[in-house]
Amino acid sequence: MATKTTTALPPEDDTAEEIIGILTAISVVSKRLAKKLRLEQAAEPEEGGKPDEQDE
Repeated sequence: MATKTTTALPPEDDTAEEIIGILTAISVVSKRLAKKLRLEQAAEPEEGGKPDEQDE
């Protein structure tokens, strides 16, 4: 006896809402990462800046 397996797909509205939620979460995480990178770059000294002073 052969059995058929069917997968019930969610209605398109539910799928769209899920995609919107996922994209929103990605956006939030991306924003946080961008802020962290900006803060890290601001904390690093720039190359070619003021040289170390030596005592004479």
